[in-house]
Amino acid sequence: MAEKTIMLACNAGMSTSLLVSKMQKAAADAGEDVKIFATSADQVDQKMSEEHPDVLMIGPQVRYLFKGLEAKLDIPVAIIDMKDYGMMNGKNVLTTALKLIK
Repeated sequence: MAEKTIMLACNAGMSTSLLVSKMQKAAADAGEDVKIFATSADQVDQKMSEEHPDVLMIGPQVRYLFKGLEAKLDIPVAIIDMKDYGMMNGKNVLTTALKLIK
């Protein structure tokens, strides 16, 4: 079982899937033991109870959900930096997520 779990959420969970693979590569390169997965915004509640992530990173396109998620969840919630999201910079997003967990 991974030491840390990172959940990404966007409209349909599709655009974050590529980002997940880039983050997984960055984690492997850094020797980090993390589980990273993506889901759609409407599946966040279900995935929270199934996966028990340590942090939730949401795509810029669903930033409107931030305040509501932050208020109801007891884990760090952050909006993925738009530039990192657009460039699919898995290393930067991973670094941000890990800083939020610690």
